[in-house]
Amino acid sequence: MTSDEEAWKVGELARATGLTVRTLHHWDDLGLVSPTRDPFSGHRYYTGSDVEQVYRVLALRRLGVPLATIGQVLAEEVPLRPVLTQHLTAVQAQLTELDRLRASLQATLEAAEDRTPADFLTLIRKVIVVDKTVEKYFTPEQLAELAQRQEAEADQIAQVQNAWPDLIGRVSSAVENGVDPTSTEGRALGREWQELLAQFHRGDEGLRESLYAMQADNAEQIQREHGGPSPEQLDFIRQATA
Repeated sequence: MTSDEEAWKVGELARATGLTVRTLHHWDDLGLVSPTRDPFSGHRYYTGSDVEQVYRVLALRRLGVPLATIGQVLAEEVPLRPVLTQHLTAVQAQLTELDRLRASLQATLEAAEDRTPADFLTLIRKVIVVDKTVEKYFTPEQLAELAQRQEAEADQIAQVQNAWPDLIGRVSSAVENGVDPTSTEGRALGREWQELLAQFHRGDEGLRESLYAMQADNAEQIQREHGGPSPEQLDFIRQATA
């Protein structure tokens, strides 16, 4: 670092970016952003190139890339432009959702007296894109990914959602009729169940664990408000897929 090169101490950079000192220290420990250290005081000094590296890490995190993977990506010296492009695409998807909400709010404002309860139910669904229960179990990166999917794959997602009531009904019948979960019929239901789940998590262990945790902690509410599955049905599936 030259004497005339602008630099920031870790606290200064934290205040300037909104990141925490702890986060910057953690990224340093992982080797993602390694500032210059004063040989006498041990203070960290971030140069302009370090600030660009901080942005690379932050943008990749917002795109859902795990920290361990970010280290591998940065080790290949990924240019800044593709990272900016990907980040812009993700932000644009979020803006699209906000634009839709803005349009709905504007239409409601202009014709509030003529709106039906059904119109307001639709508006409520758009406002509550992610409720507090979902936020508790899914990271911002996971929610951003799911929002992008909702935008790009609406028809496919609707098909999966529509398939669940029928499958839960057939599993319920199997439980009531005493079908052996390890029988051919039981295994087939288990495979179908897992395939529908896989269309949600797509092999992402983090998404799968978040989904299972939400289901386990809110089983009664999910059954009461959304029609299942019941503990007996889940036990049947666990045995069918063991």
